[in-house]
Amino acid sequence: QVQLVESGGDLVQPGGYLRLSCAASESIVSITVMGWYRQAPGKQRELVARIRSGSSTYYTPSVKGRFTISRDNAKNTVYLEMNSLKPEDTAVYYCNAWPPYDDWGQGTQVTVSS
Repeated sequence: QVQLVESGGDLVQPGGYLRLSCAASESIVSITVMGWYRQAPGKQRELVARIRSGSSTYYTPSVKGRFTISRDNAKNTVYLEMNSLKPEDTAVYYCNAWPPYDDWGQGTQVTVSS
């Protein structure tokens, strides 16, 4: 199974911007759909966005218009650009295939607070 390492999380103020990266240990060309997920304290992990190899995308309604998912197969990397961040976006963010593999990376913490 490919290993995925997330990075880019930080503490930002409401309205701020972050770009998350997900580096894969091997080629992601064969992974048709990649996704970004998040888990807030006391809540279940949820799908935030996903992207197919052909670049079609899906976003959960709460982030549509603010987040952008992209993938660079040549760099084995998936990105999540997050604009107009809100306190309710605070969570640990993970990347994985969609549907997800059983094993998850360590995630990256995003905290939106003034």
